[in-house]
Formats: sequence, structure tokens, C-alpha cells
Amino acid sequence: MEQRISLVTLGVADLRRAKEFYERLGWQGQELERTVFFQTGCMAFALWGRAELAADSGLAGESDGGFGGICLAHNVRHQHEVDEVIETARQAGATVTRPPAETFYGGYAGVFTDLDGHAWEIAYNPGFPLAPDGSVTLPDFGAS
Repeated sequence: MEQRISLVTLGVADLRRAKEFYERLGWQGQELERTVFFQTGCMAFALWGRAELAADSGLAGESDGGFGGICLAHNVRHQHEVDEVIETARQAGATVTRPPAETFYGGYAGVFTDLDGHAWEIAYNPGFPLAPDGSVTLPDFGAS
């Protein structure tokens, strides 16, 4: 696993309200499929419904304190790398909360939690190409 973070996703209670807040800070985002994406230098930042993010991460909802509302993502260049990184994390003591599988967006991803319960999505997303240095550049989704 390369030492980098590709995407930070915050689970929010009200997507519209959260998007408007960040726009008032001067940020410009793009909304796609009930998710708002912001290009933040060499990585990306996203807002998504808290319940949807918890479910997608294979974690319990906030009612039992099992999900902190944030997921870090590490994007890889090839689908097979998702399996490799998830297995390396499992061997290092991580808990695999969502085994690698095809995703709704045409990619392939899995999720693990570290020893303190922080969620990491390992993803191959052909729509988010990686530069040689590992930085991610969001495509133009055509609507915001």
C-alpha cells in the first residue's frame, strides 16, 4: 500500500446543507449520485449521507457508536491491487468490513478498519485516474 490518501469522505446528516456550507467557504463541488465531490489539491474530498457511508463501509450506524462518520480512501491503479492491499491489511490486524467486490460506479473496492476502528476504502475507480505520483484528479461530472 503506497503511503497516501486519495479521498476523505464525510458522512453528513443533510447533504444539501453540508454542500452549501462548503460553498459558503468558497469551495466549488460537483454533485453526482447524491454525493458531492471537491478537488482538494492532489486529493479529493467528498460529502455523502452518513447512513449510506456507514452501510457502504460495512459498519454499524451511529446508534451504537460503531461509525465515526468518516472514511479514508486509498485508490489503486489496478483492480487486483484492491485484493492485495485488503489482504495485507487483514494480515496486519485490520478487520475487513466489506470484502472486495465490484461497485455500483463500475469500479472494484473493499473496506477495512484499522486497530482503532477507522475505516479505509481501498478502491480501483477507472473514473478517477491516478497520476504517477498517486494524486487523484476528479473528472468533470458535467453538473454541479
